[in-house]
Amino acid sequence: MPNNIRVYSAGPLTIFALIVVIGLVIIVVPLLFLGLAGKAITNLVGLSWLTATALVILILLCSLVNLPVWKVRRETIRMPHTGTGQFPEAFAPGENGGLWETTIAVNLGGAIIPLALSVYLLYRALPVMSGNLLWLQVPAAVLIVAAIAYATTRPMIGVGIRAPLFIPGLTALLCGILLAGGPGLSAGVIAFVSGTIGTLLGANIAHLPHVGDLEVPQVSIGGAGTFGAIFVACILSALIA
Repeated sequence: MPNNIRVYSAGPLTIFALIVVIGLVIIVVPLLFLGLAGKAITNLVGLSWLTATALVILILLCSLVNLPVWKVRRETIRMPHTGTGQFPEAFAPGENGGLWETTIAVNLGGAIIPLALSVYLLYRALPVMSGNLLWLQVPAAVLIVAAIAYATTRPMIGVGIRAPLFIPGLTALLCGILLAGGPGLSAGVIAFVSGTIGTLLGANIAHLPHVGDLEVPQVSIGGAGTFGAIFVACILSALIA
């Protein structure tokens, strides 16, 4: 063994301490995140910290649930290799009929729950927000976020729809602060509603006419590919409330 190489041996206590540290990091970091997220949601929705944290956990767990709505079928022309060299047969449909089928689903944690929260927030903010702020600025923010989400989302063949993680949320955050004139409940409501509805409209629903070309078995509205963007938008909007 070369003289410039040193070998250190770790005793049982060192290995045990390392395992304990790793375990604490795995447990404490998610708990800190849930605590901060729960506190942020508390300021916006008006729930207790425990209820808000449970709501965050519920959203995360329900992100695993996709509710099928309908199916999209697209007829395609395949080019089987016949070896005969005849031009018409090269463009004949295959034996399977040349059909791809994609299931359109709605995610419980990434679409249904955030939409329900958006409706609740609008109802809660109705007495304190002026009519113009509620009926003009909220739709304007939704349209802005939807346009940005649509422009930055990439439908990928064989993969599905992939929305950027932070761009819709940051756009909603800026819309809330600028349209409401500063942080506060009104800004948080604008950011939350536009971050959820705008992302769903721009990243998912606007791309639905093209899902038949993606060659994937399922596309989930608010699910894989867009759930992270919607969740980040919810947390960022709650921070400015």
